[in-house]
Amino acid sequence: MAWQSILDQERVVETLRRALQQERVAHAYLFHGPEGVGKRAVALEMARALQCTEQTTEACDECRACQKTRRMVHPDVHVLFPYPKGTDEGDVAERIQRLGENPYAAVDFVRRPSLSDPSETSNKQVMYHIDRVQDDLLRPMSFRPGEGAYKVALVTDVEYMNETAANAFLKLLEEPPPQTVFLLTTNRPEQLLPTIVSRCQRLRFDPLLPESIETALVEREGVDADAAAMLARMADGSYSHALDLAQNDALMTSRELVLDYFRAAYTQKVESLTSCIQEIAGQGREQVKGVLRLMLRWVRDLMLYRTMGDEASLVNVDQAEAVARFCRNLPDADLETMVTLVEEALHLTERNVRVRLVLTSLAQALARAMRGRSPGSLYEPLPDAELRAVQAT
Repeated sequence: MAWQSILDQERVVETLRRALQQERVAHAYLFHGPEGVGKRAVALEMARALQCTEQTTEACDECRACQKTRRMVHPDVHVLFPYPKGTDEGDVAERIQRLGENPYAAVDFVRRPSLSDPSETSNKQVMYHIDRVQDDLLRPMSFRPGEGAYKVALVTDVEYMNETAANAFLKLLEEPPPQTVFLLTTNRPEQLLPTIVSRCQRLRFDPLLPESIETALVEREGVDADAAAMLARMADGSYSHALDLAQNDALMTSRELVLDYFRAAYTQKVESLTSCIQEIAGQGREQVKGVLRLMLRWVRDLMLYRTMGDEASLVNVDQAEAVARFCRNLPDADLETMVTLVEEALHLTERNVRVRLVLTSLAQALARAMRGRSPGSLYEPLPDAELRAVQAT
């Protein structure tokens, strides 16, 4: 497949192909852009093209070097993730192998603390420490290539280098050994040392087109066409996010729960509303934030439909009838305020405010916004005098 396996990013691919053809490969590249749009996929294809013994501008997929890089066992291609101290080496090796199988999959420790449980979170610090950089990057890259034409280092999420490690890496970038290529990826280039950025050729990656994500889900993952269309629009331009959504068995249930919550919020029927709030809150704080994000997407669909009617490109394409019915029945609904309220609820949830209280206040405020009345804010800070009195008790 070689470069054809890359979704969109034609500008980036053409730049790299031209560098390979003209034998003007930079010693360091910085691939930056949103998460899940192909930075690691392109880096791996670049590594394979550099090591391929049969072609000059892309991997042939047939030679021994291509096969080794595909299996992530080439001795001159080094792949690094930031991870917490004390991480099992077998866990790291499994993630690297999975990266080779699907470079768009979320296999890093930042987004997937546990490979077996996608919903698991962790408070362990993910970082590149100095000892790690010395052992896994500086030392191996100082040797000559043993088997391939180049020594290649793919350093993912490079913004997670602490200051000491970044300064040590900078020295290597300033005086790179011959026949070495560094491929750095980051979602946040502004967090890197400016001196590291200045020594790299920067290539910006753009969000993927929903149509590209939809086609890839159908052809590569075997996702049903209708489901793929919905997931592609929910993915916000990230194929990695689309893959996570496709594997989320609870997603469809959560989307139905969003509709039930909006209906209960509008009618303010105590029994229905209490049931919805209990079901959402019982999922855990991270899952609650996911439900609130689904609410934002649903209100976005309402705004699009109100503006464009049946021509609107909805995220929830399978709920188009419910979206149209809402807009017909509630023409005075203040959709902009509804967005603000849900965003405020998401912010409060991230600040560890009691989830049930947030969802209850949100439902009351949404009921007023759906009727075109000003709902105010979900949270009103105490005046200074009252706050001091509370703190004194």
